[in-house]
Amino acid sequence: MSNPFLDLVTSGFISHGAMQLYVVAMFLFVIGGTLLDVMHKKSAQYFFENAEKAKKSATRTISSGEKTSLIVKTVTNEVLTSSEFSNPQRRMSHLLTMYGFITFVATTAIMIFSLTDAGIITLLWHLGALSLAVGGYWFWFVIRADVSAEGNPWYKVNRADMFIVSLLVMSTFALLWSITGGSLFFFIFIAASTFLFTTVLWSKFAHMFFKPAAAFQKRVTKADGSRENLPGDFDLSSAEVQSKFPDIPEYMGKNPENMGLGIKREEPRHY
Repeated sequence: MSNPFLDLVTSGFISHGAMQLYVVAMFLFVIGGTLLDVMHKKSAQYFFENAEKAKKSATRTISSGEKTSLIVKTVTNEVLTSSEFSNPQRRMSHLLTMYGFITFVATTAIMIFSLTDAGIITLLWHLGALSLAVGGYWFWFVIRADVSAEGNPWYKVNRADMFIVSLLVMSTFALLWSITGGSLFFFIFIAASTFLFTTVLWSKFAHMFFKPAAAFQKRVTKADGSRENLPGDFDLSSAEVQSKFPDIPEYMGKNPENMGLGIKREEPRHY
């Protein structure tokens, strides 16, 4: 229940101002890295052009009230509860990691700037780190596609893994440092967090900010009928639809809505 950052200051290991400066610097690195990512990948340009393109093929106009409703649904479903994950294990792992990360980062800033032994804040800091570690290790050892479906060893690391690896190292050594007070654990914790927040341009960090925008745009295209220029939702068992697409019965049977589980019949372990 004690604030480990307070112990650093009282022992003279590091000054309070230096810790505050570090937090501000990491915050600026995240903002700068995200902006550079937007410029490099032209994400904002893509969303804007895609939205304009969708308007041209829209079949109806969405009211401001309906847009507000879509925003609320996006926040409650895709953002807060990650309902887009059909795999319950993947969804739970993602939620543990996401809420653990948010709690851990927020309470870290509070503990450093307030520098008091506020019991509930320090408790949330430890629970956040633990949640982040549990969700992250669950994903790393069990759920990753290249491990669970492709048969690659769990210890195979590539550039795409830099985000999750830095998250795991940061949360793990934050807990070890708090429990033991070891200086080595503290330095590894700071090194991992520095790597995480300064490599936004090359990692998957920035996608956390793009995901809600993409989810909202997807809902808009469904509501206005543009559907990103994809075919509509047809009743494949309808005689009218089958007359329009006569090859449906030939390739999908007389009852195409009940073709079976398909790829969901078994776990993808065909390596």
